[in-house]
Amino acid sequence: MSSIELTPSQKKILRALTNLHKDSEDAIKGEDIAEQVDRNPGTIRNQMQSLKALQLVEGVPGPKGGYKPTATAYEALEIQQMDEPASVPLRHEGEDVEGVIVEEIDLSSVHHPELCRAEVHIQGAIDGFHEDDSVTVGPTPLSKLKIEGSVDGKDDTNNILILRIDDMVAPAEEPAH
Repeated sequence: MSSIELTPSQKKILRALTNLHKDSEDAIKGEDIAEQVDRNPGTIRNQMQSLKALQLVEGVPGPKGGYKPTATAYEALEIQQMDEPASVPLRHEGEDVEGVIVEEIDLSSVHHPELCRAEVHIQGAIDGFHEDDSVTVGPTPLSKLKIEGSVDGKDDTNNILILRIDDMVAPAEEPAH
């Protein structure tokens, strides 16, 4: 499976689509997506053409029509499409945090090891987190990745915690006997 390079705005649109689609099984209208990402519907339509070409989105014709994310869209966003979002444990100052869902861990700046940052996208309130608080995320369901770090900043509008990574552990594969 080749990885699909998405522009930040394509990612944003796709994430809006997958989030809206999670709440309603129907096709999602371009206007609704436009509203979510604060772009005009025309822009969304243009972007959708390219996302359709990448087979990340299918268009649904008709009055109830709109767009639906394909399974590839979830892979492209690296969201594991699970019936139950697997819970990725989140600890804050050593305490388990209840009532939040870690949607995505974006290690976008791993290319700059000296800027080791993780963006953790969270469903639920993040107002209890403050700069320099210690946070542990993980282990994640698939790669069992566990990230320990401290809060470097946060984006309250999008519920993103920015962590300075102190330690990142993914267990080595057990050798096959």
